[in-house]
Amino acid sequence: MNNMYKVMGFWTGIFAVMFHLGDMTEASLLMLANTGLFLLLGFLNLTERMYIYIFGAYLTIFFAGFTYYTTFIHVPGAGH
Repeated sequence: MNNMYKVMGFWTGIFAVMFHLGDMTEASLLMLANTGLFLLLGFLNLTERMYIYIFGAYLTIFFAGFTYYTTFIHVPGAGH
């Protein structure tokens, strides 16, 4: 299970680079933070149950924050 967190760290790192190349600084920094979190968790060698609990908590916090952002903060079409 710890290898899957390393894989998620790899892919969020790729997203961070792509967001940076697209001049999306905030999204790039968010993905960079996710990369660091996933790589840190990948090297902790926790039990599989603990990894599942951490991932469930991560998804809950992410979806709540994303829903709040898209509902109350994001202005569609304001980027260009």
